[in-house]
Amino acid sequence: MPHHLMNLRHVPDDEADEIRALFEQHDVPYYETPPSRWGISMGGFWVHDDAEATRARALLDEYQRQRQEHQRAQYQQALRRGMTGGVWHRLRQRPVTTLAACLAILVMVLLSLVPFLRL
Repeated sequence: MPHHLMNLRHVPDDEADEIRALFEQHDVPYYETPPSRWGISMGGFWVHDDAEATRARALLDEYQRQRQEHQRAQYQQALRRGMTGGVWHRLRQRPVTTLAACLAILVMVLLSLVPFLRL
């Protein structure tokens, strides 16, 4: 019976490449199905054997833990350098785009509430 190891929807190419290399380095006999263009099927990495699924899951869990630590460290470094941030950072960097997005959100909320406000 096939074991689904990981969903590939919204997975960056570099992460998928690293996982392929990890499985190949550890001789995990995996196969891959791509996500559909229309979002119907999720795609992913799969294995057939129960024992291989357990081993592959352990490798994948460790990889994801390390990747999370690395990504978090990169984000913290970008925060310290002032290259990323929250709404105020984005407003300072791109005021017109940010204000336009906020205005669009406000219009959508108001249009959604108009039918209920007339009751």
